[in-house]
Amino acid sequence: MQLGGMYLFLCTASLTAATWFWTLGFPQAMLVAWLEIMVLGIALAIYGRHAADGERISLQGSRLVVELETAGRLQRAEFDRSRVRVEPKTGDRSLIMLSAQGRTVEVGRYMRPELRAALASEIRMALRAA
Repeated sequence: MQLGGMYLFLCTASLTAATWFWTLGFPQAMLVAWLEIMVLGIALAIYGRHAADGERISLQGSRLVVELETAGRLQRAEFDRSRVRVEPKTGDRSLIMLSAQGRTVEVGRYMRPELRAALASEIRMALRAA
């Protein structure tokens, strides 16, 4: 909603300025304004597709459930919590690999690298707590 309101405001401002320049005898200002509005609309549509990207990790009974949402597409992986391995992909600040039963999911891409080790520790503690 806010994104649409901002787009409407910017369209109105651009067309108002273009109309003023058009009345002063610069008809190409209207062409530039419409081009600007189209490019801005495309950019905001691309931004809006990724605004809700995220990862959800939850324990549901004896299952560890990982949901990854990217550009409106939801990926879901479920693991038996007693068999999940939690380890960094390459180093301490890299993505966290959750693996079990021949499947692997990488998490932590939407958080600061220095906090990923703490996330891995929390996941390990939650898996052991049950």
